[in-house]
Amino acid sequence: MKTLLFAIAVIFTLTLFKPKEPQIQMLNAQDTILAIGDSLTFGYNAPSSKSYPSVLAQLTGHKIINAGINGDTSYDGLQRLPQLLHDPSITRMILCFGGNDILQNLPLDNLKTNLIEMIRMAKEKNIEVLLVGVPNMTLFGLSSLELYEEVAESEEVALSSDILANILSQPSLKSDQIHPNAKGYKQMAEKIYESLKAYHLL
Repeated sequence: MKTLLFAIAVIFTLTLFKPKEPQIQMLNAQDTILAIGDSLTFGYNAPSSKSYPSVLAQLTGHKIINAGINGDTSYDGLQRLPQLLHDPSITRMILCFGGNDILQNLPLDNLKTNLIEMIRMAKEKNIEVLLVGVPNMTLFGLSSLELYEEVAESEEVALSSDILANILSQPSLKSDQIHPNAKGYKQMAEKIYESLKAYHLL
């Protein structure tokens, strides 16, 4: 009898303190998705209609703001973001920075801090975030920096880590060493679309 009562008490305690699943607001027809980043978001070396935000808008049926600027670092994005977040229709943000930080040999600790700050700005406005990992060239090829996983875990946001590493590892999907071509941006949009659905952000 004592064993039974103990088992019931344990089950009750586990049920009582079970972590709650995060409540994600459904995406409404009038909601906007903000895609912020650098040239990879802008769609460098491809027509604007072929950028990943343009293709993603077709896939989702939602308005997507392309806030990608060629050459931007994560610090530049951090400075721009507050003004962009004044738009009350934005309920999702796709965050893709790091390429120019890496190319300019800027401290990776600064990149991590800037990403976290941008995520927290969005969260303050109840905006759900999908973080896109940017690859670094290593002796073993392209792979997403571990800091993206660290940021996603610490800030509890969705992460798509290997999209760009996979695309930029295929010559047929690149316009140069660091940018996709139109076909590559299309695949980028498709993979981000799959990630948004997998994390129930669509």
